Amino acid sequence: MLWDREEVSAQEFKTAFERTRQQVRRQQGEAYDPRQFDTLENKREVLEQLIDLRVQKLASRHAGVVISDSLLKKTISEDPSFQADGKFNIDRYRLALASEQKSERQYEAMQRDRLEETLVAGALAESSFVTGSEMDRLIRLMFETRDASLVMLPPPAPDTAPVSEAQIKQWYTAHPADFRAQETVTLEYVELNAADLAVPAPDEKALQARYEEQKKNFTEQEQRLASHILIKVDEKADAAAQKAAEAKARDLAAKAKAPGADFAALARANSDDPGSKANGGDLGWNAKGVMVPEFDAAMFALQPGQVSEPVKTSFGWHVIQLREVKGAQQQPYEQVREQLARDQTEADRERAFNDVTGQLVDLVLKNPSSLAPAAQQLKLPVQRLGPVARNANEGILASPLVKRQAFDEVRVRDRTVSDPIELGTNHSVLIRVVAHTPEAPRPLAQVREQVIAAVRNDRTAKAAEQQADALLERLRKGETLTAIATEKGLPPPSVNPGIQRGMPIPDPSVSEAIFTVAPPAAGKPTPGKAPLPGGNIVLFTVDKVTAGDATQMPPAQREMMTQQLGRLAADDEIKTVVQALRKRMKIVRVESNL
Repeated sequence: MLWDREEVSAQEFKTAFERTRQQVRRQQGEAYDPRQFDTLENKREVLEQLIDLRVQKLASRHAGVVISDSLLKKTISEDPSFQADGKFNIDRYRLALASEQKSERQYEAMQRDRLEETLVAGALAESSFVTGSEMDRLIRLMFETRDASLVMLPPPAPDTAPVSEAQIKQWYTAHPADFRAQETVTLEYVELNAADLAVPAPDEKALQARYEEQKKNFTEQEQRLASHILIKVDEKADAAAQKAAEAKARDLAAKAKAPGADFAALARANSDDPGSKANGGDLGWNAKGVMVPEFDAAMFALQPGQVSEPVKTSFGWHVIQLREVKGAQQQPYEQVREQLARDQTEADRERAFNDVTGQLVDLVLKNPSSLAPAAQQLKLPVQRLGPVARNANEGILASPLVKRQAFDEVRVRDRTVSDPIELGTNHSVLIRVVAHTPEAPRPLAQVREQVIAAVRNDRTAKAAEQQADALLERLRKGETLTAIATEKGLPPPSVNPGIQRGMPIPDPSVSEAIFTVAPPAAGKPTPGKAPLPGGNIVLFTVDKVTAGDATQMPPAQREMMTQQLGRLAADDEIKTVVQALRKRMKIVRVESNL
């Protein structure tokens, strides 16, 4: 037998792991925690993915599969990153390779390897399909509804019986993860917030200069006082309705332009605008850009006292009367002085914030293992927080960025001051870990009462389970849910028709249990039970099952589902094939290199 060998190099693993890290970082955003990602389990998962690719490559090679030059050329030319205007561009191709410091020969060799690794999976994906009958069956199951009756059982009385020493020790030994002291840190920090910085009152000359610089920002736009009559017509209305609305608007415009016409009376009698009709069509004062463009253009083309021709907008036809014009006005300094002072103060605070932050960072860089000397020099208070655990959200730990730095391995080990961590606009904090306590088991003596409580809670839960099982057996023997509810003094069963998968009735776990039991036999409900998160248990009977109707699904949705299921089926087939191939190969993992 001929032996072949493939190796995953340490550098290849490192590159793949870093690529996965970046994907997870993008997905999780600020919630990303490097310590939670850098686990042996995650490293093993990435390694197994690389092994799967090598297994497929060896299988392709042993099957005599050869990557032809034409397939290689086709694969490279169809890569969008090498295309311009939808066609392969040799200059873009060479530029991309040069940026990665690869020759064409090296890149082609890499692509041949990649094709060898993915050829088996690609062939399975292309050959995988879902038949029409399979889709019909799946639709019937996926969109199946069930009618069920539910009774919520009361919890049994809390267990108060004695717990023996043997039971205490047994439970403590069997559940070590429940009785561990959390990892904690104690922090010292300096918080910088521009809002807290005292700055001198703005100088009058500076405010005058600011006013002159920003004078154009303190100009009131020209405004127009107008009224209108709206003849409403839907944009999708037919030609006859559109013409009728236009004709009515033209008739009203002619009446409004007649000497002595009362525009307000015409608006009250004819306008379809509920917001202005009662006020004679009055729209109040409006600057340019407030109304829709067509209305705006017509209104600003009028002179005071004029009435427009009918104007078409998405609302219908408008007849507009311009009543008055208020020209653009420059706001005097005295009127805007308070706003100028606020803006100047904010600018001064931002400048002071940047200055203090820069000075603090410079001083910390000279002595990164201590925060107090730099803070004292700048007369900034050093605050303390802790010890706090990872799940704490008090104070500055409400920020995921702060929490990540607080429990960062390097920060914990070296006790160095962090860079400024942004909490908000012109609001940041610098932290230093001053004490760290790793996660550790808590002695039994410390958690004795917790262990006793856990044992009693377990006994209570088991008692509830036994009670539910006994009632479930009675249902299976033919008793009704109503009879059991009456005997136990419980409300009558709630009847829930048309339950769909995943419905929270009263919790998703209950609907999941309802769809787990077998459909009812002729006239005989199927009983079941489901635990709720709070400890209660629900007894139920499935009274009727209605299959989903495949004929009601739109063709486009059916086609999309068929493609999705085809991809899922292909994934399952690929996993099965790779697992079978793995059994024919010897795989050696050197986890010390991870």
